[in-house]
Amino acid sequence: MSDSLIDENDMARHVRKALKEYFKDLDGEKPCCGMYDMVMDCVEKPLIEMALEHVNGNQTRASEMLGINRNTLRKKMQQHGIS
Repeated sequence: MSDSLIDENDMARHVRKALKEYFKDLDGEKPCCGMYDMVMDCVEKPLIEMALEHVNGNQTRASEMLGINRNTLRKKMQQHGIS
C-alpha cells in the first residue's frame, strides 16, 4: 500500500470524525445550507497554508504541487486572507 493512499485514508478519517462531531453538536437541529462550501473552506485554507510552508512560500511550486494554476492559488490566498 502506498504512503499517499494511507495518508488519503487518514485524512478522510479525520474529515468523517469532524463531520460526526458537527452533526452531534447540532443536537437534532437542521444542518446549515451550504455545508459543502463550509467544509471545503475549512479544508482549503490549511491545505494552501501547508503547501506554501512546504515550499518556503514559493507560489509557483505550491500551485504545481496543488495541481492548480498560480493565478488560482493567488485568488484563493486572497479569499482566505493568506499572505
